[in-house]
Amino acid sequence: MIISENLFESSTNSSLEILKQHFPNCFDKNGNFLPEKMAEQVQSQGVNVSREDYTMNWLGKSYARYLRHCPPNTLPAENTAHNNLPTNQHSQNLLIKGDNLEVLKHLEHAYKGEVKMIYIDPPYNTGSDGFVYQDERKFTPEQLAELADMSLEEAKRVLNFTAKKSNSHSAWLTFMYPRLYIAHRLLKNDGVMFISIDDNEQVQLRLLCDDVFGERNFISSFIRKTKTMTGDDNNGVNIQHEYLVAYAKNKNALKMFGEEKTLDEYSNPDNDPNGDWCSGDPSAKSGSESTYFPIKNPYTGIEDLPPKGRFWAFSKETMQKYIETGRIKFKEKYSTKHRGFIFKRYAEKLSTDYMPVGTLFTAENDYMNSVATSEINDIFSLAVFNYPKPSALLEKLIKYSTNKNDLILDFFAGSGTTAHAVMQLNAKDDGNRRFIMVQLPEETDKKSEAYKAGYKTIFDITKDRIEKSAVKIRQDFPDFKGDLGFKIFETTENFLAVSDDELNPKQSDLPETLARVFNDEEYRTLLTTWRLRDGNALTDNVQAVDLGSYTANLCGDNLYLLYPHLDSKHIKALLNKLDGDPTFLPKRIILFGANIDSAKQMELHQAMKTYSNKKNIELNIVVRY
Repeated sequence: MIISENLFESSTNSSLEILKQHFPNCFDKNGNFLPEKMAEQVQSQGVNVSREDYTMNWLGKSYARYLRHCPPNTLPAENTAHNNLPTNQHSQNLLIKGDNLEVLKHLEHAYKGEVKMIYIDPPYNTGSDGFVYQDERKFTPEQLAELADMSLEEAKRVLNFTAKKSNSHSAWLTFMYPRLYIAHRLLKNDGVMFISIDDNEQVQLRLLCDDVFGERNFISSFIRKTKTMTGDDNNGVNIQHEYLVAYAKNKNALKMFGEEKTLDEYSNPDNDPNGDWCSGDPSAKSGSESTYFPIKNPYTGIEDLPPKGRFWAFSKETMQKYIETGRIKFKEKYSTKHRGFIFKRYAEKLSTDYMPVGTLFTAENDYMNSVATSEINDIFSLAVFNYPKPSALLEKLIKYSTNKNDLILDFFAGSGTTAHAVMQLNAKDDGNRRFIMVQLPEETDKKSEAYKAGYKTIFDITKDRIEKSAVKIRQDFPDFKGDLGFKIFETTENFLAVSDDELNPKQSDLPETLARVFNDEEYRTLLTTWRLRDGNALTDNVQAVDLGSYTANLCGDNLYLLYPHLDSKHIKALLNKLDGDPTFLPKRIILFGANIDSAKQMELHQAMKTYSNKKNIELNIVVRY
C-alpha cells in the first residue's frame, strides 16, 4: 500500500477527533457539533451540567488558538560537529536553538506525554524587560480572518498589534497561550509545570493556565523571596517576592516528595513489639456520633473527650483493639491539663518517607536573586545575564517532582540554570534525568559585559553555562559517570514547504525547491524532520543501512529512502535484507518522492507484494514531498 503524506498541513484538533470518535451522535451530517446532545449524554450518566461559567477573552485569543495548531515554518537541523564530540555523541540531553513555539511544534509528535517536569521563566512584561510581541508570519486581514475563524475587524486589530510589536496584556497572552497549550500536551499524566512570574501578569497567567490545564489542576503559587528589604517604592511598600505558579497535568496522578522524614523522634522505650513509635494526634477534623465518646483512664478514672470541634480518629471498636495491641497506652501519672493516654504512631506504618512540600520553602534567602547573580558571576567571572534564577531553586523543584530517570523541559532556557540543576542533582543522587533546553538566539546588548566577552546572543550564554557547569560538576563529583554532555539542534529555513495542492504532484510539476539537488546537510535536516515527526526522539539512534551502492536510514520502525538514483538492484538488496537479517524489522518504508520517480515507487510496491516475506512483516510504503 502506498500512502502520500504532507507533513505541513495544520495538525488536527485531537480533542475534536476524540469527541467524534466517542460521541458521533453529537455531530450532524455536516460535522457541526450539537451541544444539547452532549449535555443529554453526560446528564444520563448522573453528571450535573452547570449553566453558570466564566471565560477569559482578549484581543488575539482567536489568533492564539490558530497558532497552537498551525504547522511550523521551520525545519530542525542538527549541529553534527558539536554532537559528534566524544562528550556529546551518546548524550540524551538537548539544547535547541530557535523560537520556542516553533521548537515545541517540532517536539510535539515525539515527546507528547513524555515530559515529567517543565519549568519556564518567561518575560514578565514589566515594561522594562524588553518584551514585545513579535511574529514573522504574514497574513492579509482576509487570510487571517478565514484561518483563525474571526471577524475581519478583529483580524485587522490583531495584525495591528503584531505589527506595532505591542507589549499589552493581550499581546503577552497571545504570546503565551500556544506555548502553554503545547507544553501541556508534552507533559506526562503525572507531570507538573512551574512558571516564574511577578505581579504584572500573575493574575492573567492564572486565568490562562486555568483555561489550558483546567482550574482543578492548579497546585499552588509558591512565594519566592527575591531580595532583602531595601528602599521603598515611593508608597511605603517594598516588594520582596514573586511567584512560582504550579499546575499539574492531572492533579490526581501527581505525587510530589519533599525532604525525607527524620526518625529521630521515634523510639521504643516500652519494648513495643511493633517497633519504634512516637506520640501522635488521635483526633480528626470530621467524624460522627460513633467517633465522639469519652475515653476513661483506668488508673485515674478521668475521661477524655476529643478537642473542641473535632472527633476521635477511630470508633469504639477500633479503640478497644488499639488498647489490646498497645497502640493506645494509658498514663499512670499525668497533669490534668494533658490527655490521659498516648496514641502511638509507628515508624514502620508511615505512609511515606517524605515530608510534604511547603509553599514557603522558596521564601528562604538561599533562593534570592542575589544568590543567582553571585553564582553566574562565579561561573563566568563577570555579569553576563540579568535576573537569573538560583540553580539551588531548580534543583529543589526537580528533586521534589521527578524520579531519577525523568525528562525535564525548559523552553525559556536563558542562562541555562535548569540544565545545570539537572546535572548537579544527577551527580548528587546518581540519577539519569535528561533535559531539553530551548533558547532563542536573541542578540545581547552591544554595550553589555556579555557582548564584550564574546557572547553575541543569549544562546551563546546558555551553551557556555551548560559546558562550564559540566566541567565544575565533573571536578566536584569525580566518581560520577553520568551524562554531562548535550546535543545541539536548531530551527532552520523550511526548504520543503508544499501547499495542499502540491500534495501529490507529478514528477514534472514538482516545486522548484524540491526539484533542485540537496546537499548533505539538507538531507540530514530532512531526515531529522521526518524521524521527529514520526515519533522518534532527537537523541534516538539512526542506523545507516547499506543497500549496495545506495544508503537508507533506519530509525525506530521507519526506513527512510531519501536519496536519488534508487535502482532495481537496490530494491533487490532491500528484499534480501528483509528476509535474511533477523534484526531488520521496519514497519514503514518512507520515500522522498522528489527523488524517487513514480515508476520506481510502483516497482518497490510490487516487490513488497510479491517477495517471500519470511518474517511475515506488514510494511507500508509512504511517499512524502
